[in-house]
Amino acid sequence: MSKFDNAYKTIGEVVKILNLKTKKGRSSPTHTIRFWEKEFKQIKPKILNGRRRYYDKETIELLKRIHFLLKEQGMTLNGVKKILDKKEFLKLDETLNQSIKAQDLKLKIKNISKLINNLKR
Repeated sequence: MSKFDNAYKTIGEVVKILNLKTKKGRSSPTHTIRFWEKEFKQIKPKILNGRRRYYDKETIELLKRIHFLLKEQGMTLNGVKKILDKKEFLKLDETLNQSIKAQDLKLKIKNISKLINNLKR
């Protein structure tokens, strides 16, 4: 049985949603989320029952945006803070970004194929 989309999620569930992994490939790096909580004042989980963190849908979307900017776009913490402090959240279409990457990759593959064919001749 899965939780409803608008239900609060635990920190472990948020790690899975964001697909966070440590450098050694282990999953569940909850320390990343806790670090982001200290760095970004906008992240405000509910802390209940002996310091257990619970995240609502809005906070999870914010964490997705932070993850995207840091990990996919390669921005710095200060750069992301500046964007979030503007109060005008940029509409970042992650799917569009992924399709751009896919198009670039297809173009590179096509160019490499042409080079290989030229070398074979």
